Amino acid sequence: MSDPKHPELHVYEEPRNDFMDVGMGFGVFFGVLLLVAVIATVIQVMQ
Repeated sequence: MSDPKHPELHVYEEPRNDFMDVGMGFGVFFGVLLLVAVIATVIQVMQ
């Protein structure tokens, strides 16, 4: 039972939803790039 690969030892790990994690990652990254593009456009128009 001292082997760390036993699933009984990992009962309290939080469940992960990998699809949702990837979706949130893409969404946040898209939001950051959109924000950078909007800021760059505003700076370009003001010049």
